[in-house]
Amino acid sequence: MPLADWIRRLSLTGLVLCLIVVVLGAYVRLTAAGLGCPDWPGCYGAPTPLGIAQDAAAQAHFAQTPLDVGKAWREMIHRYAAGTLGLIIVILAALAVATRGRRMIGVRFACALLAILILQASLGMLTVTLKLTPLIVTLHLIFGMTTLALLGWLWLSVKRPGHDGKSAIPARMPRRLCLAALVVLGMQIALGGWTSSNYAATACPDFPTCQGSWWPPADYAHAFVLWRGRGVNYEGGVLDEPARVAIQLTHRLGACAATLMLVLAACATLRRANARGARLAAWTALAFLLLQLVIAVAMIEGGFPLWLATAHNAGAALLLLATVALYEAVSPAASAGPGG
Repeated sequence: MPLADWIRRLSLTGLVLCLIVVVLGAYVRLTAAGLGCPDWPGCYGAPTPLGIAQDAAAQAHFAQTPLDVGKAWREMIHRYAAGTLGLIIVILAALAVATRGRRMIGVRFACALLAILILQASLGMLTVTLKLTPLIVTLHLIFGMTTLALLGWLWLSVKRPGHDGKSAIPARMPRRLCLAALVVLGMQIALGGWTSSNYAATACPDFPTCQGSWWPPADYAHAFVLWRGRGVNYEGGVLDEPARVAIQLTHRLGACAATLMLVLAACATLRRANARGARLAAWTALAFLLLQLVIAVAMIEGGFPLWLATAHNAGAALLLLATVALYEAVSPAASAGPGG
């Protein structure tokens, strides 16, 4: 099999696995299993949760965190998946160096992926040792989504060697709008991470109002304090209700901004682009945007069931990939991919 085919398959495998890791991370967080293993990288000092229930010494060492076998397994499965993804990224980086003369994967691009991998591992450790500090949890989500976006971009750039499927676009407006939409969506995803890590999702249990009001009392002074010091256990949240309301309201306003930018970018692409791939990417982005909005409303109206809350995180990841594909589709072929 040609080396290019191996790279394409490996990048697709990494992309799918990264999506699974992102969704697993959300599931772990939503089921309060983030501290299911109070240490890192092991679990109660062991490589797996097997036998921990019978290990009195291990449980005594972590007496402040009583063992919940189900939560421990959920946390460790997430770590195993993330570790496998890390191995794939290391292999991609090695291939980038080995094939640098053929410009299949840019060495700088591969180094960026490796750097994010190392940062993600560090943030994963700090998430546990700093007891779910919202800043660390949010950064962990941001760089996880960044990894997903970069792997998606890599796969898009190598899936059809010798044929990029692009055609001329009369103006730069679609490309600029697509980049702006990608930036605004990234900010909205960060807001979603801050909302989740501060347990503010249920602060507004109704839609489109919040607690029966269009603008209920909200405490913005304390809602976005990034660092509150060490030694605080943030599981369950530490903010009062007005601060959580402020976070949720900001998240909703961010959703409006992201929706507007994505619709403008997709419509501009549909109007000005004549390439089939660009038009398909625009329709795909609009479809995933609609899906995400429907999930968000259904989640609120349904009382925040676990499966819909997890689907909301998965929808954000898929919408991010669709937006990356849209930006890649309207970018010039010479600068669209991460090669070189």
